[in-house]
Amino acid sequence: MDSPIHSFKIGLIGAGGFSHFSVDAFLKVPGVSVAGVFDINTENAKSFAEKFNCRIFSSQSELLADTETDIVYITTPPYLHYQNSKDSLLAGKHVICEKPAAFHASEVEELISIAESKNLLYVVNLMQRYNPLFLKIKTLVDQKLLGEFLHGYFENYASDETLDEEHWMWDEKKSGGIFIEHAVHFFDLIEGWLGKGKLLASQKVRRKGMNKEFWPEVQAICEYRNGLFNFYHGFHQASRMDRQELKLVFETGEVTLFEWVPSRLVLKGLVSDKNMKAIANIFQDGIIEIETSFTDKDKAYRSHSTDRQADHQIVLEIGDNDLKFSIYQQLLTDMMADQIQWLKNRNHQRRITEQNALNSTSMAEEADKLAILI
Repeated sequence: MDSPIHSFKIGLIGAGGFSHFSVDAFLKVPGVSVAGVFDINTENAKSFAEKFNCRIFSSQSELLADTETDIVYITTPPYLHYQNSKDSLLAGKHVICEKPAAFHASEVEELISIAESKNLLYVVNLMQRYNPLFLKIKTLVDQKLLGEFLHGYFENYASDETLDEEHWMWDEKKSGGIFIEHAVHFFDLIEGWLGKGKLLASQKVRRKGMNKEFWPEVQAICEYRNGLFNFYHGFHQASRMDRQELKLVFETGEVTLFEWVPSRLVLKGLVSDKNMKAIANIFQDGIIEIETSFTDKDKAYRSHSTDRQADHQIVLEIGDNDLKFSIYQQLLTDMMADQIQWLKNRNHQRRITEQNALNSTSMAEEADKLAILI
């Protein structure tokens, strides 16, 4: 059923630096505008209001009582997300919340129940699935063009250069810890490609020699489709050395992606003419280099206990690391457009829903709870 409403006004709870970046992206969606902002830091609220020419609400209650505000966008620190979302839903507002949804899966279930009972939107900004590379890899996996998934990893060597000891990131009562505050993005991303995973083991590494106890390194090993995937997040690099690499290894090849918002891809594999054509059709902007073409006697090979044949050994490259921030903003625009389309037409199938928030929080909570402390 189509909604008669074709314009939507956003009210913000929280107006830190990221809110400027995200709202710039949201405003590219036709019909979206900003009603106003509330932040306990009045300077943050003032800076945001001046940039986006909107009202400043004196309290959260005033924002939630505002009849012009349709959607509440929550960008507060993580420990406030659950209560901010609950208050907003109970006030009859649609909710888009930054990750994580909450610290506990039971809290996310409660939020989903409230939203459903009031016929409201509730979604967490797990925007990775809007990346064009996400759908391309999903097609590659689903069509088994490189065979079955065998193993993978995501290595996140992140910067802590601006995160001093007093930063809320290191206070797990405020951040939830790295699994919950940060890793939810990647639990959701891999589930999108490989289906629901099973946690096998996890670890948290304490930073030695600091005045406060905090855990800037975490690792989790999960099982997907009978293959293992390792997640590592370490906040210990200079900003200029911040880097990420994600690899999926299959029976007849591999795919490697770079940056935490994947913006460059390298595919290597042994392929038939048919599969090479299918891969080229998926990655139409990519460049395939044929490293070797095999004669009849050399086509046969064996991998994963199976006899196979390949016409070529190829390398394909696509993308540019320097585009990650422009890609990131486009993902935010596409996420908002997807959710707005659902508000207009409830038959619309969204790429991310409240279920993404629940599944990723469940995996993160389990990883944090069961982690061996090192």
